[in-house]
Amino acid sequence: MTWPKAFQLLITWGAALLLAALLVRGGERWPEPLAIQPQLVWALVLGPPGLLALWLATRWRHFDGNLNGDRGQSSNGIHEQD
Repeated sequence: MTWPKAFQLLITWGAALLLAALLVRGGERWPEPLAIQPQLVWALVLGPPGLLALWLATRWRHFDGNLNGDRGQSSNGIHEQD
């Protein structure tokens, strides 16, 4: 892993840890449960996977099965002679 990737991972991990600590602190400060709102629950359950699927779909490249321009021929080193 390169240093910039490791640094980015460390920042992301630190942000997640900070968010978790803030949620714990909030739970200690307001111990009464929140009212369940079905629309909010469904948005929180389906929203992140839906956004991830949308992000992947926008970056998906059309794959036609032709990786190296070899038109499906094997590349094991055995070729027919003309």
